[in-house]
Amino acid sequence: MRKPVESVEEFKTRLEEISSTSGYTDPIMFGICRDDMGTMDTNAVLQSTFLVTNIRANLGSAKVFRDALEQEVVEGVEKLSNVVHVSDNELVCNIDIEFLENALATFNPYVEEAIGDQHLNVQVAKMLKTIHDDMAMNPQNMVPFGSGMVTYRIVFIFNDAPVETVEAGYLKLYALSEGKSKLRTLNLNGLFGLLTNCAWLEHGEPVELDMLRDRAMHLKALGRYPGITHVDKFPRMLQHVIPADNTRILDTSKVRMGAQLAAGTTVMPGASYINFNAGTLGAVMVEGRISSSAIVGADSDVGGGASILGVLSGTDGDPISVGERCLLGANSVCGVSLGDACIIDAGIAVLPGSKVNITLEEFNKIFEANLDNSHVGEIKKLVVKHGWKMIEIKAIELSGFNGLHYRLDNKTGAMIVKRSTREIVLNAELH
Repeated sequence: MRKPVESVEEFKTRLEEISSTSGYTDPIMFGICRDDMGTMDTNAVLQSTFLVTNIRANLGSAKVFRDALEQEVVEGVEKLSNVVHVSDNELVCNIDIEFLENALATFNPYVEEAIGDQHLNVQVAKMLKTIHDDMAMNPQNMVPFGSGMVTYRIVFIFNDAPVETVEAGYLKLYALSEGKSKLRTLNLNGLFGLLTNCAWLEHGEPVELDMLRDRAMHLKALGRYPGITHVDKFPRMLQHVIPADNTRILDTSKVRMGAQLAAGTTVMPGASYINFNAGTLGAVMVEGRISSSAIVGADSDVGGGASILGVLSGTDGDPISVGERCLLGANSVCGVSLGDACIIDAGIAVLPGSKVNITLEEFNKIFEANLDNSHVGEIKKLVVKHGWKMIEIKAIELSGFNGLHYRLDNKTGAMIVKRSTREIVLNAELH
């Protein structure tokens, strides 16, 4: 075990020594997680639960944890032991009692004051040490470290590259759902292929489908077949993250892990759904679907059954942003980005290739609401040059414009765009 650090000054000196160690690099994210492992494939990580997530923060703790990892000499070269995965982008290691004792020895000046919201990473090390000691005295009470069913690991991410391990993928999902990283700013490529499709039980435990198939008859005969909430590669967000006080989620199945909900968001049951790497930037009423990588601005209303398309569902890979104070009518489809104060009437599908008509009078009103948009100026020049009284344009050409109202002409059935005259106001008591 490392020699205990006796003072704050000595602690700071120790951090400087660690920083100057050959090969040390500050991570952009790190944390200690509990891994639920498979029973049929004991190397499969079914779920990673992070006790504390550190996103571009608490680098002193990162140094302590990195230093606490045991070294071993292999063919004359000193290397980390307990390594699960190592690359230029990620480091994942199993942790054991030696790791915890080493970390606590360095954290020593802060151990007593690590309570409440103070020194959370120190609290993690203290808590796991207590769990380990309790298991040593009462092994029947808990699953031991490294048993094949549950293990604890330390995870460092150094570069925001495609995901290489389940643990790093979960750490990024935590960063999004906890609001510590902005939506659409993290590289999640490769994540889906790493995750295992599991049956998720009532208390959030993942179970391999093959294990259930193998034991189904026996479990049913004993009356112990488990209650399954869903089958998916992702858990539900509420199994891992506590939302803001004034956020309401009326059905846990409606928000996937990796979604991000700003305070004041309400997610109703029924047709609502928010996928990973998607969510809200303020108080939003959600009664429809916000697909992967879609973002909705504050004070907007996604009406019942409305769909905002994701990057894999008709947007040619371009993520959609819906601005503030927008209304997507019931059963509408939004396939292009909207600026602020826009409306899509109920039942209308606004896709990138949808052709819409705008009268010259309405276009001039739209022009005045989008003076800072260079593209509207380009369209204005064409209108003036050709003297058009009616403009036919693809919806993608209006992507991101403010104050648009997509409607159907009740005489011709054609889709038209007008300058929106309605103010969208959410009920403050509900948000």
